[in-house]
Amino acid sequence: MSSPSFLPKPDHRLAFFKGFLDRPKQVGSIIPSSRFMERRIVKTLGLEDAKLVVELGPGTGGTTKAVLRALGPDARLLAIEINPMFIPLLEKVGDPRLIVHQGSATDIPSILAQHGLEKPDVIFSGIPFSTMPRPLGKAILESARDVLAPGGRFVAYQFRDRVHTLGVEVFGRASRQLELLNVPPMRVWRWDVGGAQEQRQA
Repeated sequence: MSSPSFLPKPDHRLAFFKGFLDRPKQVGSIIPSSRFMERRIVKTLGLEDAKLVVELGPGTGGTTKAVLRALGPDARLLAIEINPMFIPLLEKVGDPRLIVHQGSATDIPSILAQHGLEKPDVIFSGIPFSTMPRPLGKAILESARDVLAPGGRFVAYQFRDRVHTLGVEVFGRASRQLELLNVPPMRVWRWDVGGAQEQRQA
């Protein structure tokens, strides 16, 4: 029996599963996002005028490639991945707009400085906030908040709501969407600099 059409490619599923077995608290899922999930993330990011985007926890690069397809020719995408197993896959993407960096999401300011980059317009994250210590999760969100450009936004996609609980303390309330065509179904939260009322959308 073939896999449902919305599932990612088998080779990426295998790499992601190996990454999950190696570091389950950092990966947080056994397979990468579906193409429907990737489309929803890209739409939520609002990339039309973005010049610099930061991705936290790109994994095997499925969402990374979806974002690159939506970015302008002069935009840049900085992908910060802590798991060394995923770095070679990300480097194979081969897009000159992509900068791959192995490191921690708590170090966004220093990583931006290391690559000579200014404040990003968008930061988004698929790292599992529900499996990390609360102080670490809050430190990541604060790191993102401190570097976002005025009018910027932070987007997180998760299947648990820990990131929203922490995000309220750092950014205020968020808008929320739900993507059912993903395994598991995912919530997508977006915080705009300056705050937003929480809205529930299907």
